[in-house]
Amino acid sequence: MIKIGVLALQGAVREHIQSVEACGVEAIAIKHKEELKEIDGLILPGGESTAMRRLIDKYDFMDALKDFAAEGKPMFGTCAGLILLAKNLVGYSEPHIGVMDVTVERNSFGRQVDSFEADLAIKDVASAFPAVFIRAPHIVEAGENVEILSKHNGRIVAAREGQFLGCSFHPELTENHRFTGYFVEMVKEAKQKQLV
Repeated sequence: MIKIGVLALQGAVREHIQSVEACGVEAIAIKHKEELKEIDGLILPGGESTAMRRLIDKYDFMDALKDFAAEGKPMFGTCAGLILLAKNLVGYSEPHIGVMDVTVERNSFGRQVDSFEADLAIKDVASAFPAVFIRAPHIVEAGENVEILSKHNGRIVAAREGQFLGCSFHPELTENHRFTGYFVEMVKEAKQKQLV
């Protein structure tokens, strides 16, 4: 039985947990770095990336998150979570966790008042996924091993590189759990490989 954690420092934690559970999998709110050892995959939720980074530092999570990635365990960053995963950030010299070979620009769709919904075609997920964009970032550049899963108006808004999945929007804020389900399958596959 797999367990998926949601980093519970800030952001839409409860909604992500409900979405994971809707996919028939156990979900755990991760509040202490030691809890990372109990899970097979981790969701980094949307929120405010600067505030999240402060809390990651305050609770000494950074090395544990990098170790989690180094172990080959899947990580899914949504909105601010994508910013945390990215190796490069426009206008910043240092990344946060910095494990996914993408360059991300923050707030590239405008402020909170510019929030919107759009139906996206997401490769291997849905032809019309209801995506909620709130102060969303987007992927400006993707490395050669990064698979682009979705674009909105020419901008990359969902991508995967091996065990890392990232998107600009909030899949947890809809009743459609197919994108969370895609991540659940990634976690199952990764766990299968580790058991072999």
